[in-house]
Amino acid sequence: MRYLPHTQEDIDQMLAVSGHASLDDLFETIPDELKTKEGLNIPEAMSEWDLNAHMEEMASANIACKNYTCFIGAGSYDHYIPSIVPYLVSRSEFMTAYTPYQPEVSQGTLQAIYEFQTMITELLGMDISTASHYDCGTALAECALIALRKNRKADKIAVSSLVHPAHRDIINTYVVPAGFEMVEIPATDQGLTDLAAFEAMEGVAGVAVQSPNFFGNIEDLGAFRKAADAKKILLIASFTEAMAYGLLKNPGSFGADLVAGEGQSLGIAKTFGGPGLGLLAGTKKMMRNLPGRLIGKTKDANGEDGYVLTLATREQHIRRDKASSNICSNNGLNATTASIYLATIGKIGIREIAQQNHDKAVYLKNALVDAGFEPAFDGPFFNEFVLKAPEGFAEKRAALIKENCMFAGFPLASLYPEMKDHYLFCATETVSKEAMDLLAKEVQS
Repeated sequence: MRYLPHTQEDIDQMLAVSGHASLDDLFETIPDELKTKEGLNIPEAMSEWDLNAHMEEMASANIACKNYTCFIGAGSYDHYIPSIVPYLVSRSEFMTAYTPYQPEVSQGTLQAIYEFQTMITELLGMDISTASHYDCGTALAECALIALRKNRKADKIAVSSLVHPAHRDIINTYVVPAGFEMVEIPATDQGLTDLAAFEAMEGVAGVAVQSPNFFGNIEDLGAFRKAADAKKILLIASFTEAMAYGLLKNPGSFGADLVAGEGQSLGIAKTFGGPGLGLLAGTKKMMRNLPGRLIGKTKDANGEDGYVLTLATREQHIRRDKASSNICSNNGLNATTASIYLATIGKIGIREIAQQNHDKAVYLKNALVDAGFEPAFDGPFFNEFVLKAPEGFAEKRAALIKENCMFAGFPLASLYPEMKDHYLFCATETVSKEAMDLLAKEVQS
């Protein structure tokens, strides 16, 4: 889309309508100390082709994972995307569609979202799914608010310290202004959420546990279900790698009340960190507490199948003070992308891909341990794991980026200060055996 600046005539017409004499008057509510005194440091105008060349030059400073081997996950994962997925989702019927307020002209969009909800509930083992959210962090924060609203005697939400750090920040941002508190459950030496520490907590409305957790370790959701039942509170399960449930038991099989997750792995490119796809599902009892939209299937006057916006608890549909959430989005295009991806690979495909992820991660871990790394934990994991690096690895890692086009793990000390020299590694189906062998060889030499 071309940017067409306003002419002075355009500006004068808008100021006349707004009742302001000048642009300065329009922005008079902004405090003087927040206004720039020197003006904006904007370069001189360029021709369109010069500007394109300039933008391409700046963009070349970025590193694209397609040209590098990436051994980093940490909430965003490389997966092969079948060519049929971007082809179909780029059709104008999907690409330009907006919120389906009018079912008579939105049947295709409504059906796509309905199919999305159906597949997500089956993947996660839940009764119902909303029509998507911004990302896992916002979906998880909505779950925290649901728990706090349902248990008005409690003012705290318990969250595992092994929930993705960015998602914990989002939860905190949501609940604190509402007068609540987020309390973190510490981790054990085995890289798992400390169940005993949670059992000792009082005054919590719910508990949120991520599995596989941020370290890639698989949590015992069944044990947390029993502990939550003892406190008569909600169990919220979360995840950042949806592919895991092609192999692992889903959260619904452990009796989770709510599930919040990231659907980026389901056919959505990493794209420099976004957009994501927030998945939020729950039991039938949670239906009227869920934010967002629920699409239903019905019959029209002629007895034909039809799809409608059955339940919408957003502020756009009902009074703001009655809305479940005032900041949630349909993210419809990414939901459609996930639907097409899941329909393309099918049940057998997602299991095979998940198995490859697991097997390649095990192979990489063993190769790096043989090369001198120390395993931080011994329990089962899925496609991510933590290793303590030998002395001098930080310098070697920097050299691998420049010389071998490899991102060798994510340093954990910035997020978990006690884990100095520990790195989070990831291997998905996109990583070849040759690349893993080369990494092990390079770090050993």
